[in-house]
Amino acid sequence: MSTKNLNTYILLFLTTTIWGGAFVAGKIATTTLHPVSVAFFRFFGASLILFPLLHWKEPNRPIPIKKDWGVLALLGLTGVFLYNIFFFIATKYAPIVKSSLVIAVNAPLITLLSALFLKEKLNRRSVLGMFLAVFGAIYIITDGHPSVLIDIGFSPIDLVLVGACLSWSTYSVIGKIAMKKFSPLAATTYATGFGTLFLAPFALYYTSFASIEASGWDVWLSVLYVAIFVSAISFVWWYNGIQKVGASTASVFINVMPISATVMGTMFFNEHLTFTHIIGAAFVFSGILLNIYSKQENMVFSLNKKEANT
Repeated sequence: MSTKNLNTYILLFLTTTIWGGAFVAGKIATTTLHPVSVAFFRFFGASLILFPLLHWKEPNRPIPIKKDWGVLALLGLTGVFLYNIFFFIATKYAPIVKSSLVIAVNAPLITLLSALFLKEKLNRRSVLGMFLAVFGAIYIITDGHPSVLIDIGFSPIDLVLVGACLSWSTYSVIGKIAMKKFSPLAATTYATGFGTLFLAPFALYYTSFASIEASGWDVWLSVLYVAIFVSAISFVWWYNGIQKVGASTASVFINVMPISATVMGTMFFNEHLTFTHIIGAAFVFSGILLNIYSKQENMVFSLNKKEANT
């Protein structure tokens, strides 16, 4: 990785470290609040921060036209509405270690979608890396027995985790397209606003005064954490990383999440990392590292080819 983007890599590392803590915060917040309610409060709070910040930092920002609103709404649908519904359901019903490690499959998914829609090149090494990472995710989901999928298939909660991966990967790739015109702050703000609107009617249905009254300080602190740090701050950092170094490279840092979530899970819930998780994680990380090597190899090849033609 180039040292000229060191600040970007540091922010990406901090971003995914913060996201790892969101698994713990989500599990605490959903003890009394419905997952949909938590998602709404999260992005409503983030919107209250992001829109004034955008107005202050970018008074002369580009004004979205009709076709832009469709792209920005799609960002809100995938990265805010769908992903966070899946995310909070997973944190309520799945162990932190399992749900956080399987998120690592986002990296190869983003790489694949980037190749299809952003025309980023793939070679055999990158394809092999994707298969290794996917196998690692399946190994974790099945507790080390992938063959059971033939007989019983996925459990409902595993489908939720897969849905979270697909929606976040889509959000990351579409964001690269949106940032051809808009800044990371603007794209994040508009996506957050649309996502909050999508969540609002469901939040009205699932949120009760009884659940709000039953929520203690620990629940509301968790909501503040995911609103301020996980959403308002780190979402901007994430899109900044995608803009600066590309979606595929930024996705590599997602692998910090399992480490952060596992440490926090053992601290707050006495959850343990088993040998099965270690094996699955080894496959996931090996696949991601192979993707990094493949990307760097492509960059060197392209540079040499360009120099040869000059």
